[in-house]
Amino acid sequence: MTPLRASLLAWSLAGLSVIVFVVGVPLYMLTSSAGVTGIIGELLGGSLFLVFPVVGALIAARRPRNPIGWILLADGLLWNLSGMMDYYSDYGASGPASLPFAVGMATINNWLWVPAVGLLGTYAFLLFPDGKLPSRRWLPLAWLSGVTIVLVSMQVGLTPGQLEGLEGVRNPWGVLVFPWMKSVPYLLVPLFLLCMVLSVFSLVLRFRRSRGEKRQQIKWIAFGASLVGFLYLIAMIGSIVYPQATWFAPGSPPWLIVLEYAALLSFPVIPSAIGFAVLRYRLYDIDLVINRALVYGSLTATLVLIYFGGVATIQTLFRTFTSQEQQPQLAVVVSTLAIAALFNPLRHRIQAFIDHRFYRRKYDASRTLLAFSARLRDETDLEQLNTELLAVVRTTMQPEHATLWLREREIDT
Repeated sequence: MTPLRASLLAWSLAGLSVIVFVVGVPLYMLTSSAGVTGIIGELLGGSLFLVFPVVGALIAARRPRNPIGWILLADGLLWNLSGMMDYYSDYGASGPASLPFAVGMATINNWLWVPAVGLLGTYAFLLFPDGKLPSRRWLPLAWLSGVTIVLVSMQVGLTPGQLEGLEGVRNPWGVLVFPWMKSVPYLLVPLFLLCMVLSVFSLVLRFRRSRGEKRQQIKWIAFGASLVGFLYLIAMIGSIVYPQATWFAPGSPPWLIVLEYAALLSFPVIPSAIGFAVLRYRLYDIDLVINRALVYGSLTATLVLIYFGGVATIQTLFRTFTSQEQQPQLAVVVSTLAIAALFNPLRHRIQAFIDHRFYRRKYDASRTLLAFSARLRDETDLEQLNTELLAVVRTTMQPEHATLWLREREIDT
């Protein structure tokens, strides 16, 4: 395929994903009973999956031989098809006007998530960043992942039972009626998860053996996957703590809704990180991104704990000494002032701790340069400065060879 044809095909698939999403918007608005805020939130959440085909088209158009771009394109198309089919089947089965093939759409959508998750969870990690396996020893895992995705899709699609989202409608393709077939999910689902774990492990091994540019590329996807996984883990823990509420339920506590939206909004971080890494755009900024994420993530968590702890403590003290039930305004004001006063000192301390713990070489280099700057103000001996400057360069930059050339001043006669 020529580069022009590859670019046309890539952007055509991305455009198809956008068209599928746009078609699903009126179907959702016709079936949704949520208010304006709920509809806007749902549509914004669905539009985030457009990041997959857009980034995939950018990669496939510029590097058509790299399968990572085509994987993102296929994944984005599958996610958007799943959303549109969900709205279509819901409106066709329960709306005022019946639509053809509504149950069939729901049946297909019942298993479409399997290849969408499988492509991203296995091949995106297994082939990252150059589109090639780490070695031929990983070829059996590539074949096993493909076979497992197909088998899990068949198992989910052929399992009898009620279709998700359609009350009282059973799966018309449900044929797993033999007793031995009931044990199939207990074998396939762990195998499916094992393939994803091994694919991530292959990326870890690739990172340990990589140097230079490839190491920075892997840092991008590692950062994106870690951020998304951490936010989803926190949201899942919140759901366990508050089991009465489902995801994005109106009756959920505000803190749980914030966590759930943060997890949802973080999902496009993975394709964005893949795009930065494969296209090598601002590739070496990942160290700064990780540094700032660690600093401000820790700072935010600390300030939140101080805020809620301060509010609870002040309310308890006032309730104890004044016999009043609540003093929320004073507690909020005092806690807010405490956070404002602690923001900069905490930020500097956390930054110093992270630099010292995770960026030791950079931290030592900064301290060396600061010490040399102070020494430079007091030293007048040129030979001594020459020696100290070369020592600083060797310590901070660690070159193979360092030479200092001093230009002699020309004296007019």
